[in-house]
Amino acid sequence: MAEEDVVPKTFRALVESADRKFARVRDLPSYGRAQGQHYFQKVFKAYMRLWKYQQEHRPELVKAGLNRWEIGEIAGRIGQLYFGQYMRTSEARFLVEAYIFYEAILKRRYFEGCGVKDLRVRFKELRFYARFLLVSLILNRTEMVKVVVEKLRALIDDCKANFRETNFKEWKLVEQEILRFINIDTTFTIPSSRPFRYCAMLNCHPNSVPYVARFHAKKVLKFRDAILMSYHRNEVKFAELTLDVYRMLQCLEWEPSGSFYQKHPAEPKENGVAVDYSGASGLIDMNLAGDMTDPALPPNPRKAILYRPSLTHLIAVMATICEELPPESIMLVYLSASGKPGQINTSHVETSGGSRRTTKSMLTSHSSLEQNCSATESHINGVKGPSDYYNDYLWLGPKGNGGSSNLYPGDIIPFTRRPLFLIIDSDSSHAFKAERGEKAALLLSPLRPTFKGPSSADITQNGSQFTLFLTAPLLAFCQMVGFSLSDSDTEVLNSAESILSTAFSKWEVILCKSPSLDLVWAQVLSDPFLRRLIVRFIFCRAVLSAIWPPEGSDQYLPLCLPQLPNSLSPKSDVVQSCVSQLVDHLKVSNYFHFGDS
Repeated sequence: MAEEDVVPKTFRALVESADRKFARVRDLPSYGRAQGQHYFQKVFKAYMRLWKYQQEHRPELVKAGLNRWEIGEIAGRIGQLYFGQYMRTSEARFLVEAYIFYEAILKRRYFEGCGVKDLRVRFKELRFYARFLLVSLILNRTEMVKVVVEKLRALIDDCKANFRETNFKEWKLVEQEILRFINIDTTFTIPSSRPFRYCAMLNCHPNSVPYVARFHAKKVLKFRDAILMSYHRNEVKFAELTLDVYRMLQCLEWEPSGSFYQKHPAEPKENGVAVDYSGASGLIDMNLAGDMTDPALPPNPRKAILYRPSLTHLIAVMATICEELPPESIMLVYLSASGKPGQINTSHVETSGGSRRTTKSMLTSHSSLEQNCSATESHINGVKGPSDYYNDYLWLGPKGNGGSSNLYPGDIIPFTRRPLFLIIDSDSSHAFKAERGEKAALLLSPLRPTFKGPSSADITQNGSQFTLFLTAPLLAFCQMVGFSLSDSDTEVLNSAESILSTAFSKWEVILCKSPSLDLVWAQVLSDPFLRRLIVRFIFCRAVLSAIWPPEGSDQYLPLCLPQLPNSLSPKSDVVQSCVSQLVDHLKVSNYFHFGDS
């Protein structure tokens, strides 16, 4: 064999070997602690060997006909592997590594410049943009998302012009999905808003830190695993990431300390000379992740993200994670779904001020609410027969799929044998308040959302109000009352955040000092993610209680089980004063009723 043939043949052999290994891990499920870990290490090593080989023999490979898009495809596969590991482990370093590779592909224009008639390469480029968009979204790289969206749009238009015989309708839908997503996501609409992720500087309240630090329950549980599932018709999503799951995903992760969000990686150099990206460079600095992650932060809890799962698949995932849950640990399960087949949660109530009598008349004027609430009336009135236990459920399936898609409260019972933190966001959520099985922590959404304007109440357009309260309480409050937050309102927004921060710090102290705090809450209070969800629930419940009169308001209020201390009830002074102060600050008092006023 001629020497000049050895390098390209070795390269092709490495490509084929790496591709075979990649095929074995590409479709592995993203849940389970040991799932595919051995295979991942083997395929990752294969691609690292391939990447290094093409770097060392670039001139010979280019001479033998190596295309730039082939280098981009290798880098894209490595980025895909990193992202897959992030989805399995929730480790931020894998997400950052994926971003580094994808950004390098974009900057080095690996896919640009190839022949426009090569449809196969064009599809590879389209898939690259879609994957890069997903990684950038999760990392909140808003400017990069906008750049990639424009490139995706231009490429789709170019493909439609040059390949008229090929239908690019699916890619046009991808473009529409991402545009709809970023038009609703608060990261894009309110640039000055706080991150959804847990930021030690913003969410760790100094006044409550000593009390939390020395708080001891008989049993303290560690938050290790979470399942996030959303199943609504026509809900806002990109790829298989819905808006509500995206918000909850971010809410259960640590915000990096800052370097990744402020600095741009230095341009790689060779012998002190900057590398020309227009040439055949293959350099991607794989050590940058060390500068972009914070080793001082604890690990993120693992999250299994399920997009429109079947009922059996959801239960199988819950069983797998429950079985693998380490001792003294708790599993969070977030379920967002409609309560009936074909039903979209679009009910709304205009709370345009006025007296309690006026508000009540608005309630009774909506005939659709009366019809939709008939199924849950027995729960609200406390009348519940044995058969009623199976009348309400979450619906996970296509229209007309029958009982095989119904998730009943009883389906959750086996999993309460292990510590469980359950969040149900549904118009049938209150069905899950039945005391069955072992005690679990339950946060249940209102059966109906509350909004000033009817357009905001459609979950398919704006996401769930309850989920937004748990992940971005101030934004949820402003959306509810129709208060517009723009760049010019940064000072108003910051002052409002300060009001909430002060209140949440007080509430954390009260929780830590309360002798009546149930053990279910006490054993998770030391976890920052779960503690933040609890205090945000208290805020959500207090806000909605201040809008609705006591009579007939049950369907518009969230529930928690077991009950939290009375010292943090919606009518307690320390809670009501926070809501009142925020209402006065934003000048929206005409929507609220405090005490007997």
